[in-house]
Amino acid sequence: MSKLTNYLKESYAEMRKVTWPSKKETYRLTLLVLGISLATAAFLGALDEFFSLGIKVILMQ
Repeated sequence: MSKLTNYLKESYAEMRKVTWPSKKETYRLTLLVLGISLATAAFLGALDEFFSLGIKVILMQ
């Protein structure tokens, strides 16, 4: 039981050292992640369409 208590005390002490991001920074970084995710999805979708079209052209010959 003392190990658990010690772990919880140390965890609490470490959490107090954390520098938490502001609301503005969190919002900005969330938008950045969403933007990068959408751009990656669009890029991979375009590659998929390109390769699908290429396969269709090859199979039609």
